[in-house]
Amino acid sequence: MMWVWLWTDIMIWLLVVSLGLWGWTISRSPQVKAQWIAIFRSKIAMTSAIVLLMYVSIALLDSLHFRLALPDQPVGEKVQYQGQTLSVLDWVFDEIRGKVERTYSAPFALKEHSSSIIKTDDGQIKQIALDLTHAGSHLAAAEDRNQDILLKSLWAIFVAWVLSKLFISLHIYWRARVAKISWRQQAGLVLKGKTELPWRTAYLTFSIGLIVLAWLYHLGHYYHVLGTDKVGGDVLYQSFKSVRTGVLIGVLTTLVMLPLALILGISAGLFRGWIDDVIQYLYTTLNSIPGILLIAAAVLVMQTMIMNNPDWFETATERADIRLLVLVLILGLTSWTGLCRLLRAETLKISQVEYVTAARAFGVSRFKIIGRHILPNVMHIVLIAVVLDFSALVLAEAVLSYVGVGVDPTMHSWGNMINQARLEMAREPMVWWSLLSAFIFMFILVLAANLFSDRVQRVLDPKNN
Repeated sequence: MMWVWLWTDIMIWLLVVSLGLWGWTISRSPQVKAQWIAIFRSKIAMTSAIVLLMYVSIALLDSLHFRLALPDQPVGEKVQYQGQTLSVLDWVFDEIRGKVERTYSAPFALKEHSSSIIKTDDGQIKQIALDLTHAGSHLAAAEDRNQDILLKSLWAIFVAWVLSKLFISLHIYWRARVAKISWRQQAGLVLKGKTELPWRTAYLTFSIGLIVLAWLYHLGHYYHVLGTDKVGGDVLYQSFKSVRTGVLIGVLTTLVMLPLALILGISAGLFRGWIDDVIQYLYTTLNSIPGILLIAAAVLVMQTMIMNNPDWFETATERADIRLLVLVLILGLTSWTGLCRLLRAETLKISQVEYVTAARAFGVSRFKIIGRHILPNVMHIVLIAVVLDFSALVLAEAVLSYVGVGVDPTMHSWGNMINQARLEMAREPMVWWSLLSAFIFMFILVLAANLFSDRVQRVLDPKNN
């Protein structure tokens, strides 16, 4: 096995490490730590954070890629690897991913969705729905399906409940060690809801989420829980694979947007003069261009370059990853203007307060003023903008992929699923489960991000204090 590091993999893991270091820095600042504790005192914010962590965990599992060695290779020669690049998530869903049917099938169905014309042994022509190859193959009779689903559901729920109680017990033990009390006392505080943070709500959300994931995963080994698509691929697997694309679009775009917005916004508000005029002209001009046209033009240029240079990429996964990376760069370069305008206005206000005026009078350089006085006082705007833009970027990917200028068609994404589903909705009988699956997965992520961002805005925005 050979590990493969795609560009987006490197960026997302560097971001995780950076966030870890930032969290450690926050823990050393009593004021900032108190603000984040105030954010998580809300039950809605805590629930949303748990849901977002689950999505991010799935995206991280799908951001560890590798290629397997070809079988039966001569000893002593250079190892040759398969052309297909897999991820840890692919390995986890290996059995579900491999159960490909012939064509469409509805959720939990045992037969194909559409009828096929066949010729029987006695020469008669019939139109019937054929049995699925994998779904329900373990059943002795089709009538046993409902009972089998019930038993397997109970087993999945029981296992997930035991695992959730194990993780929760370990977390309670850790919290008890921090508070220097016994495990029983900490558990009693949690049950009564008397902890500083709503851990009871967090544990309940975690348990429900783990039960749902375990139910989907366990039932997915025996049935197509969310049905199959036109070529018989499992929709459940596609929905989970699309999580990475949505999370990366929402998260990595900020890495491109933030430096431009911070540097240009603060510079315009502090230096003023011709610098302010140039920066205002720049983002005003960029805002005057319709965003979808600018993104479409850049993506089409990128597609032409990739088609003319196929030797740049060793595998199709690397080609799709580069297209995703370019889309992230394009979205970042076209979405910094709003935050830049906010930072410029805030910097203009902060530059007139007494301590900044005193720092200038004592000859402190402008770069030190930015680092010591301005940047710390505009970070609440940055955080609010980042969490608010996350859900908008996730939806932007779906819209762009729907109109054909998003991620590579071979890459799993909710936008591609919706794009394919628009033709399926016109079939008779109608194929509705692909669209519904993409909608539910995207809806939960965007709703959690919006609820969490609303709480962040309430706590960090000085106007609400």
